[in-house]
Amino acid sequence: MSPDGPRPVRVLIVDDQVLMRQGLRKLLEIEESIEVVGDAADGLAALDLLSRTDPAPDVALVDARMPRMDGVELISRMGAEHPRVAAVVLTTFDDDDYIFGGLRAGAKGYLLKDTPPEELVAALHRAARGETVLGDAAAARLVELVRGPGAAPPAAPAPPAAPGPPASPLSEREAEVARLVGEGATNRQIARRLFITEGTAKNHISSILRKLGLRDRTQLAVWVGRSGLPDGPGGRSPR
Repeated sequence: MSPDGPRPVRVLIVDDQVLMRQGLRKLLEIEESIEVVGDAADGLAALDLLSRTDPAPDVALVDARMPRMDGVELISRMGAEHPRVAAVVLTTFDDDDYIFGGLRAGAKGYLLKDTPPEELVAALHRAARGETVLGDAAAARLVELVRGPGAAPPAAPAPPAAPGPPASPLSEREAEVARLVGEGATNRQIARRLFITEGTAKNHISSILRKLGLRDRTQLAVWVGRSGLPDGPGGRSPR
């Protein structure tokens, strides 16, 4: 990293599995924009390390299930004792208790360990900026919570970016992709449903976010759940 460029994001890794800690460290250390400041095997060790690390890390990458002190408790303690450190859960557990427990405790994000490396690095940068980062599984759970069990999307006025069917900025294909995002589909699932490549699915999502003035696919999923999409050109339900 150039002395004149932005400083790297300082990251603490917290995971009870030695291979996972070492693997994450090696993965992140090759990124010029990331600086790994340490690693810990559980929440207690992480708090001890945080108390001795100056300057503090920007982001703590935290496993959900660990001995002595799990990720949810650690994140809660960090919020009280180290509020400037953004916590991102990185785990193998696609579990409501961990997802909502971590977010309620103050986590800035929730990702699964099969997240591609480039997406993980991007998520660390976003969390360091104070943004919320949710993987597909956590985003789908959030959409279900907003809708309620078995509930149809509530009728509501569309936001200013898309005030009504005639003014909808989305193309027919983009509307299909948006509906699938609202259902919690991953890029791979969208690609399979619509017989397109994953790269094309990502491009459509980027275009949709730009047109609607939304930040990420989580906001898009919530928008679809609240406002729905009109039938007809630019808004037909995918088949």
